[in-house]
Amino acid sequence: MHTVAVLALDQVIPFDLSVPIEAFTRTRLPGGRPGYRTRVCGAQPEVSAGAFAVRVPWGLDALEGADTIIVPGTADPFAPLPGAVRDALRAAAASGTRIASICSGAFPLAATGLLDGQRVTTHWILAERLAAAYPRLQVAPDVLYVDNGQFLTSAGAAAGLDLCLHLIRRDHGSAVAADAARLSVMPLEREGGQAQFIVHDHPAVPRGSELEPLLLWLQDNLGGALTLDAISAHAGMSTRTLIRRFREQTGSTPLQWLHRARIRQAQHLLETTRYPVERIGAQVGFGSPTAFRDRFKRTTGVSPTGYRRAFGS
Repeated sequence: MHTVAVLALDQVIPFDLSVPIEAFTRTRLPGGRPGYRTRVCGAQPEVSAGAFAVRVPWGLDALEGADTIIVPGTADPFAPLPGAVRDALRAAAASGTRIASICSGAFPLAATGLLDGQRVTTHWILAERLAAAYPRLQVAPDVLYVDNGQFLTSAGAAAGLDLCLHLIRRDHGSAVAADAARLSVMPLEREGGQAQFIVHDHPAVPRGSELEPLLLWLQDNLGGALTLDAISAHAGMSTRTLIRRFREQTGSTPLQWLHRARIRQAQHLLETTRYPVERIGAQVGFGSPTAFRDRFKRTTGVSPTGYRRAFGS
C-alpha cells in the first residue's frame, strides 16, 4: 500500500496538516479498500500548532519507508530547518521518494536545496518573499500547484486539497480522485489559478511626485478613451518623456498602469454590484466586451462571470 508521511514541523499550520491526512485517509479504491496508509511524522514527539499542540506518533525514520512525503506550511516560514529534518528529506529524495509542500511548506522544502532550478509556488502573499529568499527558484505566484514529477508545491490553504486530489489522480486514476473530491465537497479541478485570489490594489499614486495629479486624473477617468497620445496631451509632455517618467515613478508604463487600474475597478464592481459584465467593461474603459473578458482573464486567471460567482456579494 502507498504510504504517505505528513511531516509535522514546529508551528505547523493546522489546516495544512489536516488536509493531506483527511484527503488520503478517506481515499477508497474500487471495492472499498483504502488507497493509502497515512503517518504523521516529525523530529519531536509534540509540536505547536498555534492554539493547541499536536502529538507526533512517528519519528523521522518513518520518512525512509514513505512513498510520498507532504510538508505542510508553518506559521514562521523562515524558522531554521533542523539539520535532522533536512538530512531526512534529502535522503528520501535520493531514494526517489515523491515530496510535496503545501502553502509555506515550500520554504522548508526549499531550504533543503531540492527545489533549486525548479518552477514552484506558495501562498500568493509569500511568493515575493520566497523568490527573494531562494533566488534559484522559479516562483509562479498565480497557480494552484506545480508538478515537477518528484517534487510538487502548492499555493495556500485550499490549494493544498487541489494538490492532494491531483496526487490521488496520478496514483489511482480520475474515478478514484473524483470520489475523493466528492467526499471533500470539492471540484476535482477548479477554474483558474490563485491569481483570482490575489488582492490587486489600486496602482500606487506616488504622493508629492510629478505624476500625482495625472495619476489621480486617470483614476477619475478610467472609462474614457485614454490613449497614450491623450494621456501625453493631458500631461503636457511628449509620449517618450511620459513613458520615462512613468517607469521612474511607478515602475510600469502608462498603459500597464491603466490596465491594472481598470481591472481593479472592474473587480470592485463585480464584487459589489449586479451590473451586467458588458456594462462593467464599458464603464472601466474597455472598447468591447471581448477585450474586457480577455484582459480580465489574462490578469486574474478567471472570467468576469467566474470571478463574480466566487466573490460577488
